[in-house]
Amino acid sequence: MFDKKMIALTFDDGPTIGITDQVLDILQENEVVASFFLIGQQITDETRHLVKRAHDMGCSIENHSKTHQSMPGLGREEIVEEIRYTTDVIEEITGEKPEFFRPPFIDYDQKMYDLIDLGFICGYGCEDWVPAVTAQERIDRVLHDANPGAIVLLHDMCDNTNTVEAIKVIIPELKKQGYEFVTVRDLFHKSGITPQRNAIYMGVCEVRENYR
Repeated sequence: MFDKKMIALTFDDGPTIGITDQVLDILQENEVVASFFLIGQQITDETRHLVKRAHDMGCSIENHSKTHQSMPGLGREEIVEEIRYTTDVIEEITGEKPEFFRPPFIDYDQKMYDLIDLGFICGYGCEDWVPAVTAQERIDRVLHDANPGAIVLLHDMCDNTNTVEAIKVIIPELKKQGYEFVTVRDLFHKSGITPQRNAIYMGVCEVRENYR
């Protein structure tokens, strides 16, 4: 399946001044790429340059809804608008449409599958949205769960400095273990796997089947 040990770092909830720029600095220093799942309302005149910088670095820019609310309870038109808004602003900045979507809170249902024409992504998290989870705990969990084809779920949200500190260790350590860092798009493309409808992926070869 894999010619190399590929892994995809992903960051949710940005772009965020003071955090996303530090994440990009670390990626650039280590010469690796990641995927950013953006909240549409976070993309402002002040943060647009972060989106462009990430894209120019070779990172992929993906959709995490407009307002980051649980979507199964929304109406059909509301769901469509949550996706359309964020896709449009990403395409305006980067010239490319998103290919993947991560549902806020990993809440999803069949209605969302029917309405959203993007690959659904989950991934392996380390609860890095919880301030009490230390940088070392984040490091330990990501390194423990790392496997070829994995999608790592992290956050570049406001004040999330523990994740900034964690990736300073995680990236060099996984490189030392022989991992190649790729975008989510390249993880699927290089693996020769086409994301299926009605499925949400933990990793390129691992589908999570049950709704939350």
